[in-house]
Amino acid sequence: MAESGPKEAIAAGLCAFAEDEAPARRLADALGVALHTGEARSFPDGESLVRVPCRDSSVLLYRSLNDPYRLDPNSRLVEVLLAAAALRDQGARRLVLVAPYLSYMRQDAAFRPGEAVSQRLVGRLIAQAFDAVVSVDPHLHRTKSLADVFLGTEALAVSAAPALAALLRADSVPRDTLLIGPDEESSLLVWSLASALALDCAVAAKTRSGDRGVSVRLPAGPGPNGRPVILVDDVISTGATLVECARAAREAGATRIEALAVHALFPPEREADLRAAGLARGRCTDSLPHPCGTAALAPVLADALRGLVGRAGRR
Repeated sequence: MAESGPKEAIAAGLCAFAEDEAPARRLADALGVALHTGEARSFPDGESLVRVPCRDSSVLLYRSLNDPYRLDPNSRLVEVLLAAAALRDQGARRLVLVAPYLSYMRQDAAFRPGEAVSQRLVGRLIAQAFDAVVSVDPHLHRTKSLADVFLGTEALAVSAAPALAALLRADSVPRDTLLIGPDEESSLLVWSLASALALDCAVAAKTRSGDRGVSVRLPAGPGPNGRPVILVDDVISTGATLVECARAAREAGATRIEALAVHALFPPEREADLRAAGLARGRCTDSLPHPCGTAALAPVLADALRGLVGRAGRR
């Protein structure tokens, strides 16, 4: 089969901040566009100052809305809103937010009287500032789709499964490996990976007893006994779920346990705790600046953005 030639560059500029420069540059190279590096810093009183020097009429703003080193989604949210305003002032007519990780998606309902539904409010703020939003495996619970969050704005949720599958394929993962998802929310990702790699998979049942307390029960049937196991999840926040899942897999006879996730939010210093729990290795995508972020999202994001920008150009 003849190899396809280089894909056509899109008619847009890509803007990113210094913390996201490495994955943003990979995306810019994949798209064949210029990368403009912006600046975000704080005044002495803590207020944010944003500078995004880019005068393209169509702009992709790359910014994940959290950081495992600071765990401060609030600042990043304010920064993208300020950046959107600055880009509009410089002549941008179409703005696309490329946020591989989206914050404020978990609170999709008021569970107690007086609680704010942050997903609804943040979705409205971002939808007012941007013409389209692209994210990777957003952590939605009861909300059916990303379009229901950003009403009136084109929204696209990209799957990280191809990037994670490529990572495992490059490892020549053993054919008897069992993929385990810790709960029902991970099932689609687990099944997608298992199908792509022809591996067995299972989905555990998770019971939560607070923000950090969880218990995990493996399903009945053929299990980890005598087999290597890879735990697959969309988000690693504190690592508590992984620790419990690793314990259950180890007690069930797993010979080696690794973890694979889309987004790694746990502080890098917690990696020692995960290793102490029996995890030989943990890896994730480069959606956030994290030492375990070895699976590049640039190819899947580039494919999605070509379609998005192409559709806008034909309107």
